[in-house]
Amino acid sequence: MSDYLVKALAYDGTVRAYAIRSTAMVQEAANRHETWRTVTAALGRALSAGTMMGAMLKGDEKLTIKIEGNGPASPIVIDANARGEARGYVSNAQVDPERKASGKLNVSEAVGTAGSLSVVKDLGMRDNFTGSVPLVSGEIAEDFTYYFATSEQTPSSVGLGVVVGKDEVVEGAGGFIIQLMPGASDETIEKIEKNLGNMKPISQLVQEGLTPEEILETILGDGKVKVIDQMGVLFQCRCSRERISNAIMSLDKTEIIAMIEEDGGAETTCHFCNKTYNFSKEDLQSIMEEKDQQ
Repeated sequence: MSDYLVKALAYDGTVRAYAIRSTAMVQEAANRHETWRTVTAALGRALSAGTMMGAMLKGDEKLTIKIEGNGPASPIVIDANARGEARGYVSNAQVDPERKASGKLNVSEAVGTAGSLSVVKDLGMRDNFTGSVPLVSGEIAEDFTYYFATSEQTPSSVGLGVVVGKDEVVEGAGGFIIQLMPGASDETIEKIEKNLGNMKPISQLVQEGLTPEEILETILGDGKVKVIDQMGVLFQCRCSRERISNAIMSLDKTEIIAMIEEDGGAETTCHFCNKTYNFSKEDLQSIMEEKDQQ
């Protein structure tokens, strides 16, 4: 089944909701960065949240999330846009702390329980919007819940989950964001809180095959969900050989000469997708000649 997310409203527009199935996206990220299972879960949760937050934007708007804890996998960095495209990386992909007593992956140990979660939104204005909050648990979903309530003053509930099976295969990944709008009644809030308290873990629901629409119905109630948009989502990096070439061209001429004479070429790897770009001495010479012509 393909990954996608839905945007929805409920209870006469007093509740805004998002839900995502991101299994293939998270597997792609795990493959690219060769993450161990606990880091796969951490990166996957952050990717799911970032993709849903990107869906809150419009047009060419985009955002960057940085989760910087005191754990060995931090920081985690996510880029996302309004078209369902996201990318991300972690500082240390090969981390796998001992599981919790419950048997669950110890994401908070990998991420850290002290630190910050920051969001920078590029909305096409002169200044970017920036919000930052301290981490509350390092489990990521709780940290985003706190971020929305504190930095954006929007009461929200965030659920995120990743199931990693044998051979490091992602068997299910997804999440939801439920947000209360002005006018939400106490009765509505009580119903949602009760459903959230009774529901299975989000990762289990995705693994069982529930669609994003069905996940929202589980939380908000059958017949209450009005889907207003649906979009495919994927791990998508914006790096390219041309971009790297332009970056090299922006360097001082002496630096390019040093790459040619001392290093015999250049190699760079994209943090976000782990793709490596190689430039021979001849490539660098051509870049320098083009620089001279500008």
